[in-house]
Amino acid sequence: MLRNSTNRPRLRRLVSAVAAVTATALTLGACSGAANGGGQAATKDASITVAAGDITAKNFNPFSSTALQPTLGVIYEPLYWYNFAKQSEATPVLATGYSWNSAGTELTIKLRHGVKWNDGQPFTAKDVAYTFNLVAKTPALNPSGLAATAKAAADDTAVLTFKSKSLMQEPAVLANQAIVPEHIWKDIKDPTTNLNENPVGTGPFKLKSFTPQSYVLTKNDQYWETGKPTIKEVRYLPVQSADAASAALVAGKVDWASAYLPGIDNIMKSNKDLTYVNTPVMTTVIVTCSNAELGCAGPQTDPAVRKAIYLAMNREQLAKLAGGGVAGVGSPTLLLPGRDDQWIADSGSAKLPQSANADEAGKLLDAAGWTKGSDGVRTKAGKRLTLTVQTVTGWSDYISINDTLKQQLAAVGIELKPSQVSWNEWNAAQTNGKFQLSLDSVGLGASTNPYFTYDSKLASTNTAAVGKSASAGNQSRFSNPTVDAALTAAAGTTDQAAQKAAYAKIQSVIADQLPYIPVYVNSMLTEFNTSRATGWPTKDNTYVLPAAWKAWDAGIVLKSITPAK
Repeated sequence: MLRNSTNRPRLRRLVSAVAAVTATALTLGACSGAANGGGQAATKDASITVAAGDITAKNFNPFSSTALQPTLGVIYEPLYWYNFAKQSEATPVLATGYSWNSAGTELTIKLRHGVKWNDGQPFTAKDVAYTFNLVAKTPALNPSGLAATAKAAADDTAVLTFKSKSLMQEPAVLANQAIVPEHIWKDIKDPTTNLNENPVGTGPFKLKSFTPQSYVLTKNDQYWETGKPTIKEVRYLPVQSADAASAALVAGKVDWASAYLPGIDNIMKSNKDLTYVNTPVMTTVIVTCSNAELGCAGPQTDPAVRKAIYLAMNREQLAKLAGGGVAGVGSPTLLLPGRDDQWIADSGSAKLPQSANADEAGKLLDAAGWTKGSDGVRTKAGKRLTLTVQTVTGWSDYISINDTLKQQLAAVGIELKPSQVSWNEWNAAQTNGKFQLSLDSVGLGASTNPYFTYDSKLASTNTAAVGKSASAGNQSRFSNPTVDAALTAAAGTTDQAAQKAAYAKIQSVIADQLPYIPVYVNSMLTEFNTSRATGWPTKDNTYVLPAAWKAWDAGIVLKSITPAK
């Protein structure tokens, strides 16, 4: 089954051994130098190279969770776009305006004139209506449960009708759905499995060539935004490790990469063409299979155990050893201190404790009946307080969290057993509830409104019993009537004061129950080479969330940068 998972990217957390840079650079130079044509040729041709993930298939299906990196935003576009680097309003892309009826059941969208698909056919409201009707009638394409039918009221006007008041569907409709051409997709028999190898989109670039080793996009000469893009070609090159990413950046073989590079400031100082930006927006969390009633098994189903883990963490140490000094302080609300202050109800407890409180953790466990044995590990009813925690092989910072946390939790009588598995195994275990603890990150929803984090991760409707897929997001299997009622209240209004009051109730519950145990705000380092292109995002101008893997934002970056002079 294919599903759109734009906000749960397959991140690769990598640690670089800088001593290996020179040797790795020679390898990369051999495989990619000819493709780029060398520094001078690349500048003349206004082409750049982007570090990409694995090429497992020629998959440009915009409904697929495994579509290749530039599918969403570079080839296919949404109606609007949100910048998650800061609190911001939606930015028009294929649409120019929208309005709701008074009942919140009908959304009218005005579309941009003069847009063409990259095969020359005109883009109209019929394409928008077709896209949303396809999603509505195909459950495998609709993990968010979008309940709307659509029609084209005119060539430039699409109308979506919902079964009930659906104001909170707005960001999902406007900014998180790729619009596809009816004249192509109406002939696709199974949109859930088709790889869409020859994609036809409205975006600034289109596919030029493809091999299992790399693929190239070329500018869409019919693009609707006058004068853009000015970059001629974009090559996507798989980069398997941070060593390789660092080497490729230093050697000038890659122009845009998103990798965690310890000592990044030293790398930048010695290479005048390199720069970077850190845009931390995702909170690293321990996902717990929390709900015994839905089949979760293990000590982590006890809220006292989860709270003890929360209290026993020395987050300052974790940030130093695993976060490389570039991680940020998170919040027990799962929101971002700074960006989301307006939504955090209790400013006094907005930030996570940085030091461990082993005494308090011990008291909680004592009261819950977990007593220490002679080997220091607690037991209850003859069962040891032993927990397994999974992360992905190669996610070196998360591996470091687990190794450090093992020592920290031992101090309060909790035995932690870390494991490393492939991404597919990790994802399947979390989605199907076949785990006890799992490291992941939260924070990218349909917009920066907290509803989209809370609804996805906490709503009872978005989870499933262990053994069934919780692909809608609530992989902790958490269920709480107070939270569900607060989400319903928040979804039924556009009054931000009323929404904040609802979120206050949610924040109180999750601080007590901790189905997701927050660690810190993970760094999001993105590196650029300025010798071939300029206009990349900077610390003072985060006009996008610039990670090379980020759906939608990548298209904004590639049409905003210009060839270096």
